[in-house]
Amino acid sequence: MAGTQAGAWAQAAAPAKGTPHQLSGTGSDGKPVMLSDFKGKVCLVSFFTAGCALCVNELRLMREFYTSNRQRDFVLLGVNLDEKNADFMQYIDLLKVSVPAEQRFPIAWRNAAGHQDSFGPITRRPTHYVLNRQHQQVLRREGSFQPTDWDDLWISLA
Repeated sequence: MAGTQAGAWAQAAAPAKGTPHQLSGTGSDGKPVMLSDFKGKVCLVSFFTAGCALCVNELRLMREFYTSNRQRDFVLLGVNLDEKNADFMQYIDLLKVSVPAEQRFPIAWRNAAGHQDSFGPITRRPTHYVLNRQHQQVLRREGSFQPTDWDDLWISLA
């Protein structure tokens, strides 16, 4: 199925500097997830796969940041890159039993029919984007979030 999902997201290049990112898809709860729903909020968009140990550790740290800062107009949005929906749903089921509800954040499956985004090809897992309140890219990090990245995120929230 993923092979047939070479839709707009797979072919799209990253937007030009200053152009806001876009994302629309379906969350793990079956409800629409649209980046535009978080207008005016700083967004950390994290692309990951369920079987990636680095991804799981990164998301744990990001979940802690999210829990502490969501009252400051901050949102964490996960985008799962697993090829199979079954792998994605198994990960979601694990989250439901291991992560308290107040620590959960929206997660979309990128290979779902109809998913579109402007982030372009993701070649390394995890890959993180910090978007300012206008959803323009402030930072793109492939791999581990660095200490200075956290500083950049804090500055974006100011």
